[in-house]
Amino acid sequence: MILPVYLYGHPILREEAQEVPLDYPSLTEWVSNMFATMYHAEGVGLAAPQVGLSLRLVVIDGDPLAETYPECKGFRRVMINPVILRSSREEVVLEEGCLSLPGIHEKVPRARQIEVEYTDEHGQGCREVVSDFAARIVQHECEHLNGIVFTDNIPAIRRQLTKGKLNNIAKGNSRCRYKTRCAGR
Repeated sequence: MILPVYLYGHPILREEAQEVPLDYPSLTEWVSNMFATMYHAEGVGLAAPQVGLSLRLVVIDGDPLAETYPECKGFRRVMINPVILRSSREEVVLEEGCLSLPGIHEKVPRARQIEVEYTDEHGQGCREVVSDFAARIVQHECEHLNGIVFTDNIPAIRRQLTKGKLNNIAKGNSRCRYKTRCAGR
């Protein structure tokens, strides 16, 4: 099922998400619906708060970016209760966008490499080192679980320049090809 994507300004995007109990009811269905929603919206990552569920759950499929970013080839993950254990000091600044902030793209500094620990959809504990754009996707989605959106990471002057666009999104004045839910509804 395609779920609405919650847009900037909705309070759930600023909440710290709760841990997911492994016996969470309908977890498999939520994962399936999140992937369907992400693919429908042509995204490469989606965090549960973005579909109105304040849980520490992320789905990622970097394959659409594999031609430009080879490290994203086959990078399809379900991350339950992910924790970034360490980040490299080396940062890379690249442009990002977000399904919850349609039409906004800004250059964001991110660690080039991270080590992340999580439980997968089969209940298996995983720990892996992720690099380059795949690491960027994981960092972006994990920030959603902590109530952070990518524009929080840009210089103050750029935030000021995007303020009007963000206010329009919060008021429901944005156009998307996918279902959305804004703060007022």
